Amino acid sequence: QGPLVESGGGLVQAGGSLRLSCVATGLTFDTFSVGWFRQAPGKEREFVAAASWTALNTEYADSVKGRFTISRDNAKNTVYLQMNNLEPGDTAVYYCAAGGMVRTVRAGAAEYWGQGTPVTVSS
Repeated sequence: QGPLVESGGGLVQAGGSLRLSCVATGLTFDTFSVGWFRQAPGKEREFVAAASWTALNTEYADSVKGRFTISRDNAKNTVYLQMNNLEPGDTAVYYCAAGGMVRTVRAGAAEYWGQGTPVTVSS
């Protein structure tokens, strides 16, 4: 296992909610910006959300704004993705990432990546 491990994925009906977690080990977690990405079958990986080390700066993909919330607990070395009002189009493997700056993470150039947790939204 690498320094980032995701959990919380699963099967949910459309309109439901899930909360993903990503625990970091071996990193000075509170100095890293963090983010979530997803990759659906047959598609490229895409940005979902990112947060600065204080979480005062957050960014979201347009497709998830108002439905997803990224947060972090630096005392627990954990970043979360609360996903509400899920849609079948949200079905994907979700990855967390950690890097130096929010724009670096958002660009997909994070230093560290998890192995992903699958989310399936049924209609």
